[in-house]
Amino acid sequence: MKKFDRTVEFMSRTLANQSSRRGFLGVFGAMLVGSASIPLLPVARASDGSSTKGNGYPGVGEQSTGNPQDPGDPSSCDYWRYCAIDGFLCSCCGGSQNACPPGTEMSPITWIGTCQNPADGINYIISYNDCCGKSSCGRCLCNRNESDKPMARPQANNDTNWCLGTESAVYTCSTAVIIGTALEG
Repeated sequence: MKKFDRTVEFMSRTLANQSSRRGFLGVFGAMLVGSASIPLLPVARASDGSSTKGNGYPGVGEQSTGNPQDPGDPSSCDYWRYCAIDGFLCSCCGGSQNACPPGTEMSPITWIGTCQNPADGINYIISYNDCCGKSSCGRCLCNRNESDKPMARPQANNDTNWCLGTESAVYTCSTAVIIGTALEG
């Protein structure tokens, strides 16, 4: 056991004589900076943006409502209900064209538009509700201003953050809920 103690003592003293505290801190700091840069290294991502399926948004597949009277892809900006929408589509963020993603809350205050359904040729009143509570999902940005009115008519203006009357005023995405048919006139 004495021989082991002498060997450890000799190695410890040799190490202490050949290094300093500043040198140790320098090496330790370099290791910390190096390990912090590991996430910056290039990595193959699951969705690298090179493959777009159907609607032109990377990583978002084509969807269907399943109803022949409601034609189109709700995850595409060309969907007929989105004629006056401005924001991220909830159908790309875990919700649907008329439901918010889990963990968010639908704003009771909305803007409205009138869009024509290509299946029956009828104009429908669409309520565009913002879903609030999480940060913007950042997928499927859609800005169509076909029925947008100036700020003098705020109920038909899509440039306002409509996350009012909710727990959180943080905008997540937008829905398009049919609330009725438009009167001819």
